[in-house]
Amino acid sequence: MSAGRGGEIPFHEANTEWLRATGQACDVVLSSRVRLARNLAGFPFMPKASRADRRQILDVCRRRIVEIPTQERIVWVDLHTASTEQRTILVERHLISKQHARGKLNSGQGGIEEPRGVAIAQQSEQLAIMVNEEDHLRIQSLRCGLSLTEALTLANEIDDALERSLDYAFDRRFGYLTACPTNVGTGIRFSVMLHLPGLRLRNELEKVKRAAAAMSLAVRGFYGEGSNAVGDLYQISNQTTLGKSEQMLLHELQNEIIPQVIEYERASRRMLVTRGGPVLRDRVHRALGILTHARLLAAEEAMDLLSTLRLGIVLGLVEGVPERIAHALLLLVQPGHLQRATGRPMDQEHRRGARADLVRTALAPYRT
Repeated sequence: MSAGRGGEIPFHEANTEWLRATGQACDVVLSSRVRLARNLAGFPFMPKASRADRRQILDVCRRRIVEIPTQERIVWVDLHTASTEQRTILVERHLISKQHARGKLNSGQGGIEEPRGVAIAQQSEQLAIMVNEEDHLRIQSLRCGLSLTEALTLANEIDDALERSLDYAFDRRFGYLTACPTNVGTGIRFSVMLHLPGLRLRNELEKVKRAAAAMSLAVRGFYGEGSNAVGDLYQISNQTTLGKSEQMLLHELQNEIIPQVIEYERASRRMLVTRGGPVLRDRVHRALGILTHARLLAAEEAMDLLSTLRLGIVLGLVEGVPERIAHALLLLVQPGHLQRATGRPMDQEHRRGARADLVRTALAPYRT
């Protein structure tokens, strides 16, 4: 394992797990994530921990994480010494949360200087272990497509390895103890990132949200809690962990709920093609036209246009543009990656121009 402190984070967009466009139901499901919340016995939970406590927790967890035998290189990043751009890039790659990047706790405590870090499987980006986020440890496993079982397997392997050397806060009656009551029990959150342009265009999303709420599921935006659903990308996850086993939660989401949402989205897409084919085709090619000719693009506008382009590619309405190009651009148009590509910090206005240049250049070989 190597330690990164302020240097370049050696990640490539081709490694980004949620953009691989492979796996089960990948026309709708971009990725599946499993996250385990764990805390160390003998230490205050994060809202009550002092800075000295957090430093000690970070040191203990980092030593144990370094000792885990893994099949690929793990990169360690001290977030309290990382640059703003590095933290932004990690958020954009879905390797840390926005909250972890800021160092802020839900209680309002904390800030950039708070001791915290993340360990990441560099090559695959399938594993990230956040230290001192809302809980002492957040173990995240990410897989492309509908692959919650595989994600759970990896998360449990890492959890078991850590538990052999760390004493977790655990209660025989309640299970794993966590900072937020909704995570008490298994401490597990299953989450699936879905591309739902068909439901949005047919104004059916509210039905999905109401049905999800009735089943104690959360529907969140692109970056999780409190974020917007840019690019028609939504995350559906379980809200509670107490009273149900991991296998029960997994079965409900992977075999019952998500397949219904997938079929609902596919039916909406078929409806759009059969009843409004020319309108949809026009919408897709207008999106491609703007992307290949615009001189200024805001991030949200670019994401929405790329969403429409991806829909056109998946439905066969656009020929010649590889899906991987649209996927890579979903990441590269984000502010952190855009500034890394240009090699200089930019304000919002200059980013709009640089973003349009980047997109035009990437799509130039496919311009008609």
